[in-house]
Amino acid sequence: MGDNEQKAMQLIAEAEKKLNSSKSFLGSLFGGSSKLEEAVDCYLRAANLFKMAKKWPQAGQAFCTAAQLHLKAGVRHDAATNFVDASNCYKKSDPNEAVSCLLKAIEIYTDMGRFTVAAKQHQNIAELYETEVVDIARAMQHYEQAADYFRGEESTSSANKCMLKLAQYAAQLEHYDKAIQIYEQIAKSSLDNSLLKYSAKEYMFRAALCHLCVDLLNAQHALDKYGALYPAFADTRECKLVKELIEHLEDQNIDAFTEAVKTYDSISRLDQWYTTMLVRIKKQINDNPDLR
Repeated sequence: MGDNEQKAMQLIAEAEKKLNSSKSFLGSLFGGSSKLEEAVDCYLRAANLFKMAKKWPQAGQAFCTAAQLHLKAGVRHDAATNFVDASNCYKKSDPNEAVSCLLKAIEIYTDMGRFTVAAKQHQNIAELYETEVVDIARAMQHYEQAADYFRGEESTSSANKCMLKLAQYAAQLEHYDKAIQIYEQIAKSSLDNSLLKYSAKEYMFRAALCHLCVDLLNAQHALDKYGALYPAFADTRECKLVKELIEHLEDQNIDAFTEAVKTYDSISRLDQWYTTMLVRIKKQINDNPDLR
C-alpha cells in the first residue's frame, strides 16, 4: 500500500470517528454540525489522496460520501459538485457508477434551476454511453434531454450540437425521418445567421442522403426544396453528387455510382457516417431491380 493510499485510509477512519461522535447525545449538543463539516473535509482530502494513488473506485466512494453528507447538511451545490467529482473517478473504473453519480448531480441541479449545468451533465452521460458503456439508444435520450435544457436556457449553439449527435445516431439506427427533421431544422436556422450559413450545405447534404436511403422521389423533392431555401446549395459539390447518385440509381448503374462517390471523396474526405449511408444507398441497386 502506497503512502497516499495509507494516508487516505487514515483520513476515512478519522472521518468515521467524527461522524460517530457527532451522533452521540453530547456530540449533538456540542458542535455536531462542525464535526460533520470536519468529516466532510476528511473525506474530500482522502478522495484526492486516492486520486493521487490512482485508486479510482475508492476516490469515487469518498467523493460520494462527502456528497451525501453535504446533502444532509443542506449544502446542495457542494453535494452536486462532489457527485460530479465522484463520476470523474468512476469513469476510469466503473462507467455505470459514473452515470449514476451524474444523475444524482442532475437531480440537484434541476431542483436548483441550474439547467445549463444539468444539460452539460446529460451531455457527459451521453458521451459515456457512446464510448464506455456503448448503449446508443440511451446516448440519444441524454443528448435529446441536454438539447431540451440548453434550448430552454437560450443556448442554441449547444442545443444544436446535441441535436446533430442525435441525428447522426438516428440515421445510423435507420430512424431516417427523425434524422431528416433535425438536419432540415438546423439547416434552416443556420441560414438566418450569416456566420453559420455556410454550414447549412452540410446539413442539407446529410438530410438528402437520409432521404436517398428511403425514397428516390423524396430525395429529388428535397433537393428542390433546399435549392429554393438556399439558392447557393444548387451549385455545391454536395448537391451535384446527390443529383448524380439519383441518376445512377435510376439507371441501376453501380459502377458509375461508385465512381461518383470516389471522385467526391478524392477532394472532400467522407467520414464513417457518410460511408455507412452511401453503402446503404448503393445496396438498393442490388436489392431493388426496378427503383422507378
